[in-house]
Amino acid sequence: MFSGMPLPAGFRFAVLTIFAAVLFLSVPHVGWAAEVSQGRCIQFDAGQGIMVVEEFDTNFTPEHRYGMATGIITTFDISRARMGMEPRPEDIVRTAYVVDGEKRIAVRVMNVTRQEGMR
Repeated sequence: MFSGMPLPAGFRFAVLTIFAAVLFLSVPHVGWAAEVSQGRCIQFDAGQGIMVVEEFDTNFTPEHRYGMATGIITTFDISRARMGMEPRPEDIVRTAYVVDGEKRIAVRVMNVTRQEGMR
């Protein structure tokens, strides 16, 4: 097609840059849309890949350093989550997750109770 025509300097770079930008903007970026929840671990079962948490609000006080319980019980799929120390029931956990339909898929689980115990 362009076999005999010399291309202007930078033309190839411009075409590749535009192609890369279109490709980058057209790919869904699920990892960027993570939400965060913090609360008390009620149940943790690595074998089944689930963690059940009672969520806390964001009203932090000296008496309630992590917020107060809201009564909202949430189940997370932890089968592919990055995790530090496994939480036990009653531990405070912070979970970054993505929503897939009705399912909350944990991306990262942080055991706040155990992290503070290490200080």
